[in-house]
This record gives sequence, C-alpha cells and structure tokens, in this order.
Amino acid sequence: MNKPDNKELIFIPLPSGIGNVIPMVETAKTLANHHRSLSITVLITTLTSISVPELAAYTENLFAAAPESSQRIKFIDLSKQDGYDSSAETDPGMLESLFIETQKPLVRSVVAELTRSTQVAGFVVDMFCTAMMDVADEFGVPSYVFYASGAAYLGLLFHFQALRDENGVDPTEFANDSVTEFAVPSFLQSVPATSLPEVLVLKDWAPLLLDHTKRTREAKGIIVNSFTELESHALKALSTDSKIPPFYPVGPVIRFSSLCGTTEFADVSKWLDAQPSSSVVFLCFGSMGSFREAQLKEIARALDHSGVRFLWSLRKSPPDTCSNPRDFLPSEFFDRTVERGKVTGWVPQPNVLAHPAIGGFVSHCGWNSILESIWFGVPVATWPVYSEQHLNAFQLVKELGLAVEIKLDYKSYFYRELSDEECVVRGEVIEGGIRCLMEQGSEIRKRVKDLSEKSKMAILKGGSSYSFMDRFINDVIENCT
Repeated sequence: MNKPDNKELIFIPLPSGIGNVIPMVETAKTLANHHRSLSITVLITTLTSISVPELAAYTENLFAAAPESSQRIKFIDLSKQDGYDSSAETDPGMLESLFIETQKPLVRSVVAELTRSTQVAGFVVDMFCTAMMDVADEFGVPSYVFYASGAAYLGLLFHFQALRDENGVDPTEFANDSVTEFAVPSFLQSVPATSLPEVLVLKDWAPLLLDHTKRTREAKGIIVNSFTELESHALKALSTDSKIPPFYPVGPVIRFSSLCGTTEFADVSKWLDAQPSSSVVFLCFGSMGSFREAQLKEIARALDHSGVRFLWSLRKSPPDTCSNPRDFLPSEFFDRTVERGKVTGWVPQPNVLAHPAIGGFVSHCGWNSILESIWFGVPVATWPVYSEQHLNAFQLVKELGLAVEIKLDYKSYFYRELSDEECVVRGEVIEGGIRCLMEQGSEIRKRVKDLSEKSKMAILKGGSSYSFMDRFINDVIENCT
C-alpha cells in the first residue's frame, strides 16, 4: 500500500496526432521527476486508421524503454485491448470522438484497479479527450485539461465558444470573410477572419472544437505548453477571466528525437557539418504538411533563384506520393543547387534546428515547431497549412514580432477541394520571404535569440514554468484532500 501522501494522476493523451501526444507524455515525465509524492499512469490508446508512422514509433518506444522515473511513472497500452473497428467512419473529428467513447469502459476498469493500491488524485486529459472527464466524475476526482497549443489560441476558442452559446454566433459564417476583424481578449491586435483556424470555420469541425472548449471550463485547471515570457498578455487575459479555470504554463516542453541515429539523418547531419554557421534555411511542414506537385515546383524555383543554402524535408500529397523527388521536380533544379542544397525525407526536426548551420526555418507554424524554433534561437518564416496554424502565424508575425511572413492566410487543400490556382504560393513570394528570413543581424533574429535564453530560464528552478509546475502539483494535492 502506498504512503498516504502519495498521489496518482491518470494521463489520457489523444489517440492520434503526434503534436498532441508527445508534449503531453513528456510533461507527465517531467511532473513525475518534479515531486516524489506524485506518481503518474499514462493510458496509451492508438487509433490506427489516422495515426502516423512517427507517432507509432514514439509510442512503441515508450513501452520498450522505461524512463528514469519508472518508479513514479508507468505506461499502460490500451490499444491492444479495445478491438475498436474504425473502418465505417471517415471524418477524423467524429472518428476520434466516437473512439474516445469506446475507451471509457477500459479506462474505468484500469482506474478501478489502481484505486485498490493508491489514491487517484485526478485525471489529466488531452484537449480533445474531454469526454473522459465523465469517468473522473464517476470516481469523484478532479479533471485537468492538457492543452498542446498556445494560450492565445485557447483564449480565442473560449471567446468564440461564448459567442456561440451566449449570442448565437456561428464561426463557420466567416469561412470566406476577408474583411471582418475580431477583438479577442487574449490578443493585443484585432484578429482578421482570414487568420481564424480552419478547424473553427469548417462545419464538420467547429461544433466539436467548441464543445470540447465548453467542457474545458469545467476542469479544475489547464496545463498549457507555453511560458509566461512568450505569451504574457494572453496568460494575463485568461487568468483574469473568472469563467476560465486556473492556467499552468509549464513549457516549453521540448523532446529530442530518439531516431536521430538513422542512416538518412546521419547523411543529413554530415552535410550540415560541412555548412557555415547560420547559413542554411530549413524547410519542414510537419507530420501532415504535404503539398501537390505544382506547389513543390514553386518551392524549388524559389530555392533555385534565392542562392541560399537549404535543407528541404519534402512530403508530397497523396494520391501522387512519390518517394523520389527527382521524379517530379525539374532535373535542372538539382543540377544547379547540388553544391548548396539537400532534399530529404523525414528528419528529426529538433535535432536539425539544434545544428549551428541552421539559420532560418520555413515552417507550417505548428505550436511544437514554434516552441522548438524559439528554444534553439532559429527565426521562422510562416507558411501555415492546416488546423490552428494560420492563427499561430498571425500571432508570431503581427502580435509578437518573432517571424517573417511568407503567408498568414494560406488556404490549403488539406480540408477543402481547391484548385492549384486558388492555393499555390508563388515562387517570388517564397523567395522574398526566405531572403528576409536569412538576413543576419535583423531585429527579428535578435528578438528570437533573446527569447531563446528566456525559454531555457523558464524551466529552471526559480523560473516561471518551474514555479507553475510547483503550483500545479500543490493544487492537485490540495484538491484531492
């Protein structure tokens, strides 16, 4: 039997989406190391129909290699117990929601067993797993929500959820609005409709997203992967709203890839070692950031004309996926850039950004990528593709002055059937953004370097995020007594 002061937290990550799972699990590890009277059980579920290879590799590694804090953190694989058939469902948002419902009996069973030997202090659920708060209620324990994106974005969701529920405002009405701007408390600048997250203006996604946001208001607290020095205004706005639970910014949560020993990355690393310091622009658009052939050719044209050294992690949109870029990019592009450029497949992004040769990052502006770029002091050129990335790009460029703009309002074919003419970013625009990004001594570069130091200080003892970690643990203990 555990000592009376030993508390157990149940972490429930999203079953798909590497950008949600990794920061949540890494935060759980940090919490387990932070306080000796706190233990953590992480329940891993896998929705294979919409998962990605990187996520599968990460979750497999969790079970293969016990963390240093194995006495206080353990992982339970529920994916081998569920037997869920997802073949009949096609919409990812609805599929995840239905899947979470099917997991409730499994979670209930695991938690019931845990209560035999320890005191369960609460559930920490992913922002898209708020239905699991029902199970926490059954056991009479508090729920906390882990939010993998930024605080300003969550503030915008709370704002639109209130507009919907109190004033009947439907955010999907602004899907094609290029004029309206919104005064949102978590932003200093008015947010244009063109920078609203695509998931907020799509009819299949908006109700789910806002319903999760509404349920988040019932939580005892919200853990966010951010830090005070980055989002001071947003966090202050959220903390002064009495209708929003307490916030715990504990970031940045950065994880170095364990796959950097692969043959492909060894070749990339060797190439980077031969480049001058801060001379290479890195182009990478996340685990789901792929493009059609027409867009890839425009990127190649921009890189060719720019004269800049580059490392391009390339993905091509299905159904025309091709593993060899030479099959769809002009041969003269490779001939003219052979001495200064490298095109590759997947590479471990944090390891690349950490390399001293990297001087700029053309990014889709996923929140994890933003935090990684800040941590390593690499300025960003914004090219949002899907989800909340449009808003992140707006925040970086207009709100925080931390990035160069390639596009802020890029409307992709990720969710919609758009033609190449409607959504392709032309080479001249890309080239201009890259040249501006790679300018040495720019104010943006200086600001990013300064914030990089602050991000590292935040997680050290006495830093802002370290202190919020302490506060969260103390509140957990107090809330379950």
